[in-house]
Amino acid sequence: MHAALLEAAARLRQAQQSCQPCPPVRELIAASLGDEPNAEPMALAYAVQRHNTELAVAAGRRPVGRKIGLTNPAVQAQLGVDQPDFGLLLADMARGDGQPIAWADCAQPKVEAEIALVLEHDLPHEHHTVADLIRATAFALPAIEVVGSRIANWDIQLVDTIADNASSGLFVLGTRPVKLDQLDLVRCGMSMTLRGEPVSVGAGAACLSNPLNAAIWLADTMARLGEPLRAGDILLTGALGPMVVAQPGDVFTAHIQDLGSVSAVFAHRD
Repeated sequence: MHAALLEAAARLRQAQQSCQPCPPVRELIAASLGDEPNAEPMALAYAVQRHNTELAVAAGRRPVGRKIGLTNPAVQAQLGVDQPDFGLLLADMARGDGQPIAWADCAQPKVEAEIALVLEHDLPHEHHTVADLIRATAFALPAIEVVGSRIANWDIQLVDTIADNASSGLFVLGTRPVKLDQLDLVRCGMSMTLRGEPVSVGAGAACLSNPLNAAIWLADTMARLGEPLRAGDILLTGALGPMVVAQPGDVFTAHIQDLGSVSAVFAHRD
């Protein structure tokens, strides 16, 4: 692995461990292009991500699924891309519904409401159908992703967020599983409140027109990379509405039609 990519990975790890945001890593990724002229910047950013997630797993952290980011066309246009990105979910990133979230565990947090899918069967093919995804999904849950960035002031471009595990932070899942045949994933409305006041609204259609479209993209991508999605994996399929900045003491509740509610409760700063 190129020295500049190793430096980028180390910069992000240090920011995570010290709780001190770091400068962007895009210049380090760009510096490695000179020695790898056939490489794409996105591929090099994923190499940085993979290096750090492999170290995390080697240290005993347990993978439990994947998150999908950049599912909103407006955000894609802002970053100049035409596809989502992905990151790894680890068990110690999960928080309970309504469980206080320590502020020290957050990295410049923002929250977004999502639909989580939990798989019952593997998805090993390079090209999956909607039927494949429906058959493979055990149930859906409401979710709040606590997005985080190790990069100071969220000064990110595409390769920065990819390298930073797709700006993963924490996630909160609801506890009432719902079968897909009881949901309208496209038309289901979402309202997220902050202490009872609406701060984000949306619907399933905001996530690549259908959260299953995002899940198919992820399943195909991971299979082509030789890391197919497996039974038991949690998939955070992408935001249903605008992201909202979180502050110490905030209490967010996401209500998703026919799916129920889930709350992210931020403790006050220590």
